[in-house]
Amino acid sequence: MYTHYFQLKQSPFSIAPDPRYLFMSERHREALAHLLYGVGSGGGFVLLTGEIGAGKTTVCRCFMEQIPENCQLAYIFNPKLSVEELLHSICEEFHIALAPGVASVKGYVDAINAHLLASHAQGKNNVLIIDEAQNLSAAVLEQLRLLTNLETSERKLLQIILIGQPELRAMLARPELEQLAQRVIARYHLGSLTAEETASYVRHRLAVAGGTAQTPFGPRLMAQIHGLSHGVPRRINLLCDRALLGAYVENQPQVTRQILRRAAEEVFAEAGAGTPRVAGLRWPHVAGGVLAGAVVTAALAWHFMPRPSAVPPVPALAASVPAAAAAAKKVFAHTAQYDGAASTTAWPSSW
Repeated sequence: MYTHYFQLKQSPFSIAPDPRYLFMSERHREALAHLLYGVGSGGGFVLLTGEIGAGKTTVCRCFMEQIPENCQLAYIFNPKLSVEELLHSICEEFHIALAPGVASVKGYVDAINAHLLASHAQGKNNVLIIDEAQNLSAAVLEQLRLLTNLETSERKLLQIILIGQPELRAMLARPELEQLAQRVIARYHLGSLTAEETASYVRHRLAVAGGTAQTPFGPRLMAQIHGLSHGVPRRINLLCDRALLGAYVENQPQVTRQILRRAAEEVFAEAGAGTPRVAGLRWPHVAGGVLAGAVVTAALAWHFMPRPSAVPPVPALAASVPAAAAAAKKVFAHTAQYDGAASTTAWPSSW
């Protein structure tokens, strides 16, 4: 929608893991180097972890494009599987032909081992990548360890790369998975971007999308973008995408601080907590709160005030309710008048 308005060829802040948009910060280069090192190191496990949206999958896709020609690759992105289901998925990814009726762990493992031995005889390596590996059960992780038992005197015949969120590291620290943890030959944790890297990241994605020298994000906005996104690439994408849409709707040539703040309120739930937007308040609810508060206050005052025994309590409380209702009517009238004059620059409620 806004790409033509800002003279862009495509949306620069899509959250799809497109390797063309990979911004190689120092941390991303190190992560990619760890993956490439693991492929040529003779088998075992390589561990890549990072916060949600840090760019793990994008680094993985970039790695898959640079994998050596003698490597056969299997990629599993939904590891919430049983042991049998995972072994069957590995056979499918490696294009391993199964004998009719094979549907047991032993049958799958025998077929995988035969495939690994045949590939080794042809001078080929086999690499298994499992994304979202924090969802693997302990039983599945143990089965993966057993798959790496097949080896020659020089190297293991299966290389396994586990990519997941930080809790994956905690999983591998469990005593029952110590044997697997000892087979991790390389591990790296992908952190968030610095303020300087955030600015470079935004400029990089705009340039890849065909942006010109006139950037929609001024230099003074970069610190605010980093602060609102915490330097996490996916959060940066969500924030900047919504900000560009906001600038387009308001017909602004550049994103302003106010537009950026509103974009953060839309895409990050925590951004707007404590800074409610006046135009979006539910004023009838406020008036209802005033009415309820007035009734409660009147009731408490009647309960604690000293009074003669001859004065009946119920009429005193009942008399306070019409007064509170009258006050509430004034609030309703005032807020209805305010809502009618609401700012015309409020963003669409569907965002």
